[in-house]
Amino acid sequence: KPLTEAQVTSLIDAVVVTEPVHRRDLALIELLYATGARISEAVGLSIGEIDLGARLVRLYGKGSKERIVPFGSTAASALDDWFSPSGRVAMVPDQWRSRSDAEAMFLNTRGGRLSRQAAWAVIKRYGVRAGVGRELSPHVLRHSCATHLLDHGADLRVVQEMLGHASISTTQIYTKVSQERLWDVYRSA
Repeated sequence: KPLTEAQVTSLIDAVVVTEPVHRRDLALIELLYATGARISEAVGLSIGEIDLGARLVRLYGKGSKERIVPFGSTAASALDDWFSPSGRVAMVPDQWRSRSDAEAMFLNTRGGRLSRQAAWAVIKRYGVRAGVGRELSPHVLRHSCATHLLDHGADLRVVQEMLGHASISTTQIYTKVSQERLWDVYRSA
């Protein structure tokens, strides 16, 4: 079940930025919600796969399928803050364990690439803090992104491309248009 837009706002507001790790957490949440990326796609990102100026990210989905996905100014701002000297730069270790870690978009507290499980825990922790339920997961943010795009008039095919679905039927099952949106379309027709 997707979050409401108010719940997403509560989730984002639950991240109080006082340390580099909080900048990472906010950037991760904003990117997941803004792009509908899978958690594995987000933690697998390297720095070179994001263009902050153009607000585009290159994601590698299932079967290594590549897609370019736009993101908005709020996510761009959070990412910019993450890449600042008081964000990712402050979490860089004295010595990298691997080239993959050095190129990683999201780092763990030891300076390695953030794992899927650790990213999942980040989402859960802020979900509990925001009071949006213990059932929150990165997949719920993906679902919420798609649903909110459709609620605001995005074309189903556009959402399909953003999410990287091979079949439109997957996108139709995956997203749930709100009753309010259904009535608005019905009345306007």
